[in-house]
Formats: sequence, C-alpha cells, structure tokens
Amino acid sequence: MPLVPAFKKMNVNQFVLEYATPRAGEIEIVGKSLKNKELGLGVINPRTDEIESVDFIVSKVEEALQYYAPEQIFLNTDCGFGCFAERCVNDEENAFKKLKQMVSAAKILRKKYQ
Repeated sequence: MPLVPAFKKMNVNQFVLEYATPRAGEIEIVGKSLKNKELGLGVINPRTDEIESVDFIVSKVEEALQYYAPEQIFLNTDCGFGCFAERCVNDEENAFKKLKQMVSAAKILRKKYQ
C-alpha cells in the first residue's frame, strides 16, 4: 500500500479512514503500521440507502481491536452526509438511522471493552 509510508511521515495523532466498504482495503495494513496512532474508523457508508447493522459495525471495530486499544478507536462515517450541487449524499431519515446504528454499536462496545 503506497500511502502507508506517507502516513508514517505525518506528524498527526489520528488518521480518519474509510472502512465501511471493501474498496478501503484491509484494516490490518494500517493497523500493523500505525498502531501507535488513533484511528477514526469509518463504519457507515453515507452514499448508500442500506442501513448498516449494529453487528457489522461491531465486527469492524473488533477487527481494528486486533491492532488498536479501545481508547484509540473513534467511530465515524466514511466521508460524511454533506450535500453536493444541491443533491444530498443521503436523505435525513437514512442519515439518522445510520447514525443511530453507530451509537447503538458504540454502547455495546463500551460495555464490552471498558
């Protein structure tokens, strides 16, 4: 992965990366190389109408937990729910449902890993 050497040179505390879709690659690659950094873990795809399951989100975090401590992981969406050229990436109702799933997963993970 050609980005990892560039990431290693960056003087930052956290990388916010998209992992809600398979095209993002493997968490293992970044996890092995950047395990001393915080990870903003993208677990929600704002570009689809499909609402991610709590189990899907929890499984993504548990995969990241192989490389990061719980306090190093922050849940977020891939990119965001912004609007572009008068066309929102997703509608308000779906965005709310997706974020609600992320919050539910976070509550489960906090109970399990704190």
